[in-house]
Amino acid sequence: MRIRRFTPVQKTFHLLLIATFLTQSVTGMARMYSTTLFGQVLGAPFGGYENCLAVHKVVGLAMIVLFACHVIYALFLVLVGKLEKGDSLIPALRDFKEFFSHLRWMLGGRLPEFERWAYWEKFDYWAVFWGMVLLGRTGIMLYNPVETARFMDGSELNIALWMHRLEAVLAMGYIFLVHFGVVVLRKHSFPMDQAMWGGNADYEMMKLEKPEWIARLRAGGRLDGLLVKESAPVLTAFSYLVGLGGVSLGVYLIIGGLINARLVPW
Repeated sequence: MRIRRFTPVQKTFHLLLIATFLTQSVTGMARMYSTTLFGQVLGAPFGGYENCLAVHKVVGLAMIVLFACHVIYALFLVLVGKLEKGDSLIPALRDFKEFFSHLRWMLGGRLPEFERWAYWEKFDYWAVFWGMVLLGRTGIMLYNPVETARFMDGSELNIALWMHRLEAVLAMGYIFLVHFGVVVLRKHSFPMDQAMWGGNADYEMMKLEKPEWIARLRAGGRLDGLLVKESAPVLTAFSYLVGLGGVSLGVYLIIGGLINARLVPW
């Protein structure tokens, strides 16, 4: 038995974010490592250096539009009262307490009882906002540097380029190492967390990890309405193929980037 965690709209947002983020990672690194074989291999499917830039710009604009749509969607949920207190992704004092309780559990203590969103899930969510604001702003500045130079000094464009690169590397490092590690390598997730793909999670695991959420649903009489059957095996297999394919690509980019870092003409 499984329990529904995400709506079709939320799954669509996540899938589009995966597709655009991976595309930006590949095309961005293809240009950054353009003088290396690693970068040239990454750029080949897009038609080379110049085409990578064109794709990077178009997908970058798409990400900004997607981000704006998500903000509107989130505000709509808040304004129409669709979210209960426990459904909020706003960081609270309990998240810091849960973080340290979780550390104690790793050393032999008692597992903290999480609500719908654990502290690391909230961090994942808000990290996207930080990244989109910085990458989006610098990306717009660099979209047409000649036009941008009419309104600011060239040195500011150089700073924007470095901020764009460094934030992109930070974002890829976090997503490919930390986020992918959480959804793949955790005991409760291995070999891959299916929650965002099928929109539901293993009910027994949720009772163990998020008992406060389960208790709130039961007290409100909404638990039975969220329980669903296992996904069809073919859909589960497809999600593993796509999900683990994305993880493999991320790991490849990290390893290739580190190996070839000394060859980048900074």
